[in-house]
Amino acid sequence: MDILQLYHDFGISHLTEGHKHCRPGWVNSPCPWCTGNPGYHLGFDLHNEHYYCWRCGWHPIVPTIAKMIKVSPGETAELIKQYGIIFAKPKEQLTATPTKPHQMPSGTGPLEKNHRKYLLDRGFDPDRIIRQWNVVGTGPYSTLDHLSFKHRIIIPILWDNTAASFTSRDITGKSPWKYITCPKDREVIFHKHIVYGRQDKWRSTGIAVEGPTDVWRLGYDSFATFGIEFTARQVREIARHFTRVAVMYDDDPQAIKQANKLVAELKFRGVDAFRVDIVGDPGGLSQEEANYLVKQII
Repeated sequence: MDILQLYHDFGISHLTEGHKHCRPGWVNSPCPWCTGNPGYHLGFDLHNEHYYCWRCGWHPIVPTIAKMIKVSPGETAELIKQYGIIFAKPKEQLTATPTKPHQMPSGTGPLEKNHRKYLLDRGFDPDRIIRQWNVVGTGPYSTLDHLSFKHRIIIPILWDNTAASFTSRDITGKSPWKYITCPKDREVIFHKHIVYGRQDKWRSTGIAVEGPTDVWRLGYDSFATFGIEFTARQVREIARHFTRVAVMYDDDPQAIKQANKLVAELKFRGVDAFRVDIVGDPGGLSQEEANYLVKQII
């Protein structure tokens, strides 16, 4: 959108590319969310169309402009349509050439008894998970680029029928890192530019969750953003694939805050988005509870 024209029309002080405090491709302005001296910390990314404050973090577009021009978010949403809002952009070229060949960790093979026990203990049918999600496992020794992937379930990440990346889940409960993802220089597509799910099974309504095990529980109508921190590229891909999205993150305060941000960003792009609250996390639901919940949403 033409943020410079909007700033000019409403008298919002700003810095443009070329100023020593403004990075190329960004427009900086005082941040209405910061306490104390706001400075010129709020940047608007002209390419990806999102706000980020170098002091207080990411902010949704409509509420931020509303605070700047001192009108309601509803009035703002209508007003800024005059400044060239683009709700859906053409599909971007996501693939890249990894600097190293894309490959799985050493020692990767079919799920063994310990992997199956982990899934059974969490209420999953191992054979169904293998069939639907192509997971494999590692044993007591497994490495890739000096990272240890021992005793993990390896979860392939596919995008447009391409093996884009993978992530992994510890099955021992002893690792300080529940999930370890493919080294970035081996990813065909950076996993935070896409989401986890089965594109070939998606319909117009989707359910956004945090991680792959949440998707396994809720099924083909769901997708995961790989944690509660999402990117502008992920938001655009979600908006490109779905017209209606239920955001179902975990029930802790930070996850709820991020769920609200995702809802706001999707609404800004014309998606009918809303938050669904549950106790705990989606992966912790019983299969019967999950099936009922999905039926109510879809």
